[in-house]
Amino acid sequence: MNQFNGIGRLTRDPELVETKGGTAICNLRVAVDRRNREGAVYLDVKCFEGQARACADHLSKGRQVAVTGRLELDEWEAKDGSGKRSRVYVIGERVQFLGRSSRNGDQAEQAPSSEEPVGTAGEAGDEDIPF
Repeated sequence: MNQFNGIGRLTRDPELVETKGGTAICNLRVAVDRRNREGAVYLDVKCFEGQARACADHLSKGRQVAVTGRLELDEWEAKDGSGKRSRVYVIGERVQFLGRSSRNGDQAEQAPSSEEPVGTAGEAGDEDIPF
């Protein structure tokens, strides 16, 4: 089973792009705390269409999110010919907005998805956020 579930904070503002065919893609960078260790794991998350537009409209750097999705692997040949490169990222099938929004004061929100309606969740703490 290929499923990812994690809670973290955005390390930068979301980046919304559109393909030539008009598909909306939102790129997120999320810092997830390591359990019982110092530091964080930094993950790239990609969302599509309505989910992508909602993330771009309502999220900003520092906002806490819960992401459910699946892991994907990109592989390519380095431009300088030095060998293969790869990276793992998350396809965000559901992104739930946690905590307080710096833009409009909303508490928990969830971006629309084709499977579930927008919902709410409890408020998460924002103490000692380094970003």
